[in-house]
Order: sequence, then C-alpha cells, then structure tokens
Amino acid sequence: MANGAERAKNSIALVGLPGAGKTTVGRRLAARLHLPFQDSDAAIEQETGLAVADIFAQAGEKLFRDLERAAIARLAQGPLCVLATGGGAFLDPGSRALLLARCIVVWLDGDIPVFAARAGPRPLLDPADPVGSLRRLAAARNPIYAEAHLRIDCGTLRPDGVADLIVAALRR
Repeated sequence: MANGAERAKNSIALVGLPGAGKTTVGRRLAARLHLPFQDSDAAIEQETGLAVADIFAQAGEKLFRDLERAAIARLAQGPLCVLATGGGAFLDPGSRALLLARCIVVWLDGDIPVFAARAGPRPLLDPADPVGSLRRLAAARNPIYAEAHLRIDCGTLRPDGVADLIVAALRR
C-alpha cells in the first residue's frame, strides 16, 4: 500500500484497552501507510499543559472525558492520519459515532496479562491488581469495542507484527 490515503480515504483510529499498543502500533502503522500519526492523549496534554494522570487527579474523569471528546472531534475531522485514542474514548457515544463515521476503526484486542505488563501505571488501573483491573475494563468495554470496523488479535505479537496485520486487513 503505497499511500494509506489512497486506500482508506479515511483516517484510521485505533481503539482498545490500556496496554493494547495503540500508540506504539499507531506510529508504526502511520509510517507504513505514509500518514501522519496523532494521539488523542498527547493532544490533550499539549493543549492543557498537564499529563493525563494529573488531569484525572486534579479535575476528575468527567473533565478529562470532555477534553478527550473535543480532541477526538478535532483530530477525526482533520487531515487524514492514524489516530491512537485513549482506552475509554470509544465508550463515549458521540466520539464513537464520529469515529465510526469518519475513520476506519480498528480494535486492538488481545491477552489481558500481556496488556497489563505493557500498560504501566494508568489512572484506571489498580497498581496492586492491573490484570484484575483490565479484566473488569474488558468485561465492560469489549462489547463496545466490538462495534469497530476491524478487530485485530494482537496475541503476543510485537508492534511491527500488529501493524502488518492491520495493513493486510485494510487491503482486504
């Protein structure tokens, strides 16, 4: 695929649990498709001057989700890109509808213990039980993530392998 814009004609949005590799895979996918890479969490941090964890701690999840919704609306409507969303972004009905209408949405699914090992400290993960936290998040979120256009089982693949699977799925 020489140019992702020619094939997709839409941005590609990555959704999934914390630790799924949305940012890491997104960078690699963007390079393969010759598209810019955007990250909704990074956009929020740049706009506010605060880390996501600090926004959660200082202002709460509701304000963070409001900021996230606005960032996703801007990024999904902007120039074509590969967009890594925050793990909870696709849960918001407005953001989900916008992403499904404007982007090819790819759900990065996989093994919870692998995701937990990758995730590190996150606002919604209990540091004493990250696997349990992710299992609870998966139980609530997976039915919503299943609305994505594509589901990629990351298994234990490295990010380059996951990016290759996405490119192959986009070619079909």
